[in-house]
Amino acid sequence: MAPGIPTAMERPHFIGIGGAGMSGIAKILAQRGARVAGSDARDSETAAALRALGVTVHIGHAAGHLADDASCVVVSSAIRPDNPELARATELGVPVVHRSDALASLMDGLCAIAVAGTHGKTTTTSMLAVALTELGLDPSYAIGGDLAGPGTNARHGEGEVFVAEADESDRSFQKYDPEVAIVLNVELDHHANYASMDEIYESFEAFAAKIRPGGTLVVGEHSGARELARRVAGAKELDVVTVGESAGSDVRLTRITPRGMTSEVAVLMDGTEHVFTVSVPGRHYAHNAAAALAAGARAGVDPAALAPALTAYTGVGRRLQLKGEAAGVQVIDSYAHHPTEMTADLEAMRGAAGDARRLLVVFQPHLFSRTQELGKEMGDALALADASVVLDIYPAREDPIPGVTSEVIVDAARAAGAVVTPVHDKDTVPDVIAGMARPGDLVLTMGAGDVTDLGPRILARLGG
Repeated sequence: MAPGIPTAMERPHFIGIGGAGMSGIAKILAQRGARVAGSDARDSETAAALRALGVTVHIGHAAGHLADDASCVVVSSAIRPDNPELARATELGVPVVHRSDALASLMDGLCAIAVAGTHGKTTTTSMLAVALTELGLDPSYAIGGDLAGPGTNARHGEGEVFVAEADESDRSFQKYDPEVAIVLNVELDHHANYASMDEIYESFEAFAAKIRPGGTLVVGEHSGARELARRVAGAKELDVVTVGESAGSDVRLTRITPRGMTSEVAVLMDGTEHVFTVSVPGRHYAHNAAAALAAGARAGVDPAALAPALTAYTGVGRRLQLKGEAAGVQVIDSYAHHPTEMTADLEAMRGAAGDARRLLVVFQPHLFSRTQELGKEMGDALALADASVVLDIYPAREDPIPGVTSEVIVDAARAAGAVVTPVHDKDTVPDVIAGMARPGDLVLTMGAGDVTDLGPRILARLGG
């Protein structure tokens, strides 16, 4: 049976409870019996799901939202120091707990599998959660997106396995001590927190150092992940397992056969070939599935049973998620916001579209700092589409940087030969796409901000 509730978590108050990471922890605590409360800037489906679990959710931030008997206040790195609830917690002497510490406490006593990497964390964590559930192992999980099947990003299970997405953006993944860890790839991102690749590697090395003695580090074929494997290869009581298509990989993908919006994958592990279907297109998703298979096997799950169970994964919100079809046009949503992610998803959709269908993209850059550093590469990626619409930068937690606008991406895309239309008023996008699209086209809304809201609106406009 899974552990109970840590004393500090009996009456937690979450600031920003509607966020993907925060809401997941709140759900698990509520399911374990904690009296959970919190606040968020706006109401949402996530807030409604939390209320259905008995969680008190306040809309807006105010000192009065914090109950006097709160056992702790849970925050993420996105919460600013002047938040009134955080200030009230300091005044009352209520302990402030970072989201990563709260999640780490929930994994105590369980076989934890932590999934890290610059890209692919949510998908790989989801694949494991779905497959283990399919096998009746009743895992707990905390994921950065909603599973297409269960429709939730987190769950408390009575089984012995806890699968968690491990976020490197603010170094918080260094708080976890998993039995098995996956590092899919290592690239420079989160420029507000990391100044160089050396800092990135140091952070991932610290994460690997926290793997429990005798545990396993599964690394993908990405050059950065393999460099990490080289750096930690001499660590005592750590088994490093490589996954990839190259002949030297410990777990090798021997075949990836595209089949429309799915792929058939063959993986050779410990002398046995396992063949199964990955229900999303693209080579990178096949690699994610192979890493999930390797990690699950190292956690003690029979790979002969786990491989076919991975077929039960049908997707996760915003990871090439089909939003619908209208007037013969399919609209698909992608969370991709880093050039590597954009290229991978665009190549996957290019393959799914074939020669007869056009691929139209609505891209919203995410963060001024990322656009400043990687804007040219984002523009290069958009050249894979037949035509693109580029929106203004979604700022999230950042203040503007003088001179940094989405025009950096537009200029780079045009220089790469792309057909690009800059649109500054997001509300006009459905009309713009309706004027561009024709039956048979694929429309991809892409980015980590609120561009996802446009999918239903584009469908409504096309259908009207």
